[in-house]
Parts: sequence; structure tokens; C-alpha cells
Amino acid sequence: MTSVLNGIRIVEQGTFITGPCAGMMLADLGADVIKVESAGNGDPYRAFKTGFYSAHFQAYNRNKRAIGLDLKAPADRDIFYQLIAQSDVYIQNFRPGAAARFGADFDTLIKINPKLVYCSISGFGPDGPYAQRPVYDSVAQAVSGFLSVAIDPKQPRFIGPALADAITGIYASLGISGALVERNRTGKGKRIDISMLEAMMHFAVEPFMGYFALGEEPSGTDRPRLAQAYIMRCKDNKLFAFHLSSLEKFWDALVEAIDAQHLNADPRFATRLLRIENYDALNAELNAIFATRNRGEWNERFSAFDVPFAPINSISDVVSDPQAQHLEMIVPVANRVEGAHKSVRPAYSFDGEKARTVSAAPVINQHGDAIREALAHAPKAWPQREAETKTPASSAAIA
Repeated sequence: MTSVLNGIRIVEQGTFITGPCAGMMLADLGADVIKVESAGNGDPYRAFKTGFYSAHFQAYNRNKRAIGLDLKAPADRDIFYQLIAQSDVYIQNFRPGAAARFGADFDTLIKINPKLVYCSISGFGPDGPYAQRPVYDSVAQAVSGFLSVAIDPKQPRFIGPALADAITGIYASLGISGALVERNRTGKGKRIDISMLEAMMHFAVEPFMGYFALGEEPSGTDRPRLAQAYIMRCKDNKLFAFHLSSLEKFWDALVEAIDAQHLNADPRFATRLLRIENYDALNAELNAIFATRNRGEWNERFSAFDVPFAPINSISDVVSDPQAQHLEMIVPVANRVEGAHKSVRPAYSFDGEKARTVSAAPVINQHGDAIREALAHAPKAWPQREAETKTPASSAAIA
């Protein structure tokens, strides 16, 4: 595990994806993230399919510790406040107003810890006409405009992964990191509000700027057409992608790689602007060519030419991909009680060092006894994660 945030302690009261993703991003960087869940079944994402340890929960809750608390009970609320007093960050993704009902609103927690960075994640923001609406990933993709520029309007389908959820969590972790840097200068805490709508609008900044600068309404077919990006179906029915961009050398190399000099002689494709204008016609011509060979043959041929290309890998393909293996992206899961033995490591390397393992997502209340015991004896003791070997540099009172 990387340790650039070693010494930063985070209380995360997140459910499903946005809050837990923000916590995971910071945990991956070495922060000590304590996941606070209801004392019963915990985060609903635990039971997304069966049991209380779904693969979906495992994905966003690694490298964390967990404690079960009933914040309606005075004794457990006191434990919660002790945690807040000795932490750097609090993350929640409740509907606006919900945190106040159990004493976890900003005004309450900042009095307990004036240096606290408080991050509130919501669907539509803390107020406004949509504030109390229920929101999930698909809704945020749709209302933000992102979906309109990501799908084919003739065959509209949602994109598979929960992009809006994860992207919002990543934006939240970035905001938290910035607030921690500012706190080092000012010594004061900060409230961060981020919504899925705001995150996805910012993520789609390029089509928005196209609209403002050109007065054009972007669509889901614009990007591949303008970027000259293509997906081809090969003889063996597998998919192959390449991206020609604006450099003429890539078109020349493509024509040579597929041995299709007749395309250069076709006036419809004589220039990049004409290829953009005649994108559908060129796509049909190229698909006819790619249907003559299996994908492995095309991979081999393209490897000899300067064209940006890739097979559209399945997840199992990526696990065995030579470059992914070279980068050591798949690492063991340490300290597991159940669940997967392997996971994808954090994307970062610092000074050439990358994570060699990740710590398993916690089972319900896995670290509850140890955390309660440490708080009972604070400031003398605070149990660290099993994988940690360094002493935290901050929050020294409970280190």
C-alpha cells in the first residue's frame, strides 16, 4: 500500500458507491479510513446480490477498517464523536438533511473538531428543486448531459459501469486532498459539498465547451467521428479498435496495415475532413476488410505499424494482457476473511514504488472491538491496520 497520506485519519459513513469510492481512493494512498456502518446489516451494498460481502462491496471498501455503530444510541454516538475529534476527514453521502437527524451535520462536527474536513456527497446538491430526489448512477448520467454524448441516439443503452458514482467519488477525494493541503496552511477545517450532477457536468466539460463555443448540440456520435475512432468486428466475431486522431500519418499507416490502397484512391476519403464527413461509409468499408481476418491476425499486423490500436479486451483478457502483467496491476488481497484473493492495485506509483497488495474490505464491525478499546484508552493507543508498518505523522493524540 502507498503511504503518501500516512497519518491522515478518515471517518467514512458512506453507502453504495460515491462515499465508499472517495474513502477507498484516500485509503489507497495510505490514509487510515474507518468505515462507520449501522450496527446491523451495514452498508446496503454488502448485500447487493447475496450474503453480506458482495463483490461490489469488496470493490470500493478495500484498505479500510470497519466499526458498527447505532448513532441513535447515546453510547455509540459518543464513540462516533470521539472518532470525529481525533480524525482529519469525515465523508458522508446521505440525502441533504439526513446527517443532521443523527448529529452528524457539519455544524455539529466542526464544533467537536475545528480542523475537520467535512465532505458531503449528494445527488443534486444540498438545496434546490431536485435536492430531495433519490439519485442513482443512471439518473446522474442522464440529467448531467453526459449520457447524451456517450450513447448512440439510434440505439440508446446505458453504459455498463457505474461511471457517475465512481467519478463523483474520485472528484470528492480530489477535493478532500486539496482541503487537507489548505488546512496545513490555515489550521482550519473546511466543508466540501459535491453532487453527482456537478461532477458529471465537469467531467463532460469538452462537449459543454463545444456547445458554448460553436453553438452546436453535441451528440453521442460526434466524438468517434471527429476523432476518427473505429470499432471493427473481425472474422472470429471479436472486436478491434483503433483511433486515427488528426495526424495524417496514422491514416497512411492504417491503409498500409490493412493493405487497402484503394481507400486512398476513393475521393470520399481523400482528406481527414472528408473522412469525418463520410464516417459511416468509411466505417462500412473498413468493416468489410476486417471481416476477412481473425482478431489475432490483425493484432499481429498492426503491431508492425504506427497506428493507435487495441483489441477490445474482456476483463479476463486484461488479466492476462502482457502490458497489464508487466505493470503488475493484479495484486494479492491481504488480511482477507472471505471474498476475492486478488484485486486491481491503485493506479499510482511514487518514486517508482507501487502497491504490492491491497487489504481486504472489512466484514461487518471487523475492527469494532479494537477501535472501541483504543478510544477507551486514548490518547495512549490506537490500533493500526494490519498492513501498516509506519507510525502516523499526524493525529498524534491517538497514534
